[in-house]
Amino acid sequence: MQDAQTERKLIERAGRGDQSAFEELLSAQEGRMYAVALRMCGNREDAQDCMQEAMIRIFRAIGTFKGQSSFATWVYRITMNSCLDELRRRKARTSTSLDAMIENGFAPTDENDTPERHSLQSEQRRMLEKAIAGLPEDMRAAIVLRDIQGCSYDEIAQVLETNVGTIKSRISRGRERLRAVLSQQPELFGRHMV
Repeated sequence: MQDAQTERKLIERAGRGDQSAFEELLSAQEGRMYAVALRMCGNREDAQDCMQEAMIRIFRAIGTFKGQSSFATWVYRITMNSCLDELRRRKARTSTSLDAMIENGFAPTDENDTPERHSLQSEQRRMLEKAIAGLPEDMRAAIVLRDIQGCSYDEIAQVLETNVGTIKSRISRGRERLRAVLSQQPELFGRHMV
């Protein structure tokens, strides 16, 4: 992780076309960019495509970065917009197979990890991903940034370019929808969901 002064210098250099400065800047952001893209898109291929598109957009616009938000927030916003554009294109074409979201395989990490437990966890993860994918884009974006990426309400408001009250409302409504969908699967999520 770069300190603020180093990051500022790298941004200035990248803005003047220094490729190595740009690569160093984004290497610190890549993991979080990919995590957001994967959660938004639901599969690795589209996530990688969105991340590459976001990197191209960042490269083209880095000279215009004014520092009104943190660099990470700016990168999140561009990544999120790239994902939302892909989701709109996808919606216009056809719906995507949910099978692409399922990761198969069994690799026990301890003696308590049985095939049955692994299968249950895989099914829970699949159902949760399906439920998140079923949320409207604005709610999905807020839920992913808050509950999966751990961003603050202020950061999310900056990324999604809206106010904190709207973000809190989207998260609350999104969580309620997730609860409603997941509570229909008591065998996977129990009878009493928080």
